[in-house]
This record gives sequence, C-alpha cells and structure tokens, in this order.
Amino acid sequence: MIGPGGEQLGIMPTEKALSLASQYDLDLVEVAEQTQPPVCKILDFSKFKYEQEKKERQARKHQHQTKLKEIRIMPNIKEHDYQVKLKQMFSFLSKKDKVKLTLLFRGRQMEHIDLGKKVVERFISDIQGIGEVEKSPVLEGRMMSAIISPK
Repeated sequence: MIGPGGEQLGIMPTEKALSLASQYDLDLVEVAEQTQPPVCKILDFSKFKYEQEKKERQARKHQHQTKLKEIRIMPNIKEHDYQVKLKQMFSFLSKKDKVKLTLLFRGRQMEHIDLGKKVVERFISDIQGIGEVEKSPVLEGRMMSAIISPK
C-alpha cells in the first residue's frame, strides 16, 4: 500500500485501504497486479489515467513506421543515373525504410535478362554496409524486383 504522498503504508486488508482512500477523498488504484501481494496506491484516478495516456502518446511519437519505398530502373541505366538512384536508396535505408528495387524490361530487352540481373546485383553489393536483401531478385513478367531492408 502506497499513500497519497508516495510513502509506504505497509500491507493491509482491502477494506481498510478503501476506507483510508475515502478519508483522503481519493481513489484506491491497483498499480502492480503481478506482484504478491498486489501493490495499490491512493491517488486521483482521473489524473492517473491522464498520465498513462500521456505516456502512451509520447511513446507513439517516438516510434518509426517502416515504409516501403520503390526505386525503378532500367537495364541500360547510365552511370550518373545509377549514382543518383544509389544515393536515393542510401537515404531511404538511413531513414529505416525498406526499398523495393524494380528493374523494368521493355521490348527486346527481355532477351538480355542477364544484363538486368547484373545491374540489380551491383545495387545489392553497393549497399552491403547499410542494408541487407530481404527478398532476392525475382523476375515477374517484365519486371525484376528485390526488396532491401535496413540493417
């Protein structure tokens, strides 16, 4: 049993604790039910509830929702474009977002799937320090995609 000022009142029966709480015009709140005997505190229940909600809001504010970002490339990507996309991927991964790397084949590019696979594997090897492959490159129709998650 804990009093309204935070002082220890010791172990007591429930009826005595309830009468003590009514003397202070406060509520008897069970704080830790897992312990034996359970810990109860004399306090204003509405204020206690408000403080709990405030703590939960604060905890939710500091959570990060992981998003799936997509980067689309072609098998015949030039070096500068490659570097721009790589830099973009680094920024997504540093913000703890997952990245879906999608390589699109057009027309006769489907005959050279091996070139596209080399480009995807180059991306994967370049981000080795900051990210890891969650789903390896898979060809689905005219698209080859891989999912990369942050380390």
